[in-house]
Amino acid sequence: MFYEIAKNDHGLRYNPLKACVVPRPIGWITTVNAAGIVNAAPFSFFQLLSYDPPFVMFSAGMHEVDGGKKDTVTNVEATGEFVYNMATWTQKDQMNTTALIVERGVDELAAAGLETEPSRLVAPPRIKGSLVQFECRLHQIMTLPSTKSGADHHLVFGEVVAVHIDDGILTADGRVDVLKARPIARLGYKDYACVDAIFQMEKRMPEDQRR
Repeated sequence: MFYEIAKNDHGLRYNPLKACVVPRPIGWITTVNAAGIVNAAPFSFFQLLSYDPPFVMFSAGMHEVDGGKKDTVTNVEATGEFVYNMATWTQKDQMNTTALIVERGVDELAAAGLETEPSRLVAPPRIKGSLVQFECRLHQIMTLPSTKSGADHHLVFGEVVAVHIDDGILTADGRVDVLKARPIARLGYKDYACVDAIFQMEKRMPEDQRR
């Protein structure tokens, strides 16, 4: 099949776009506002972008109810800091609860039955039980314009300044055991995936292409 984005003429019952770039890691982001109130929200448009120094990015749409910027974006603008928390199978229901809350001023962590741990270099706390957390400082916020009024996306780029890894998912030879962590990822529609199988491949030229 073929369709043009501007026409949206795919002819399917559901828009297939998000199902075509999968799996997408979930950026479970904690922030604080100027008054110190903590906010937690998951974003499926999230990625690690570079290595030295490491930068991450998440993309947030507008608020579902009032059309303004989401609290996460507003908080990062005000404080210049945020924390990425890895969402895993163990905390999938709590992550989903924080995604469902749209009322401003609600303590998502308390509503989801989550506790926090203090960060070392930034003010936003980490989600207790999350097996990997990145403390981040704001690098830049960009706006992706929408063809629909009030539907812009804000791209938040942050530099990772500190990393927390639970010792329980580290192997004896110093690797992160992803199968122990069991991170979850977003697919299309209402589907998610859990990393419970991996395979390895070496970078090597096929025999018939070697010289």
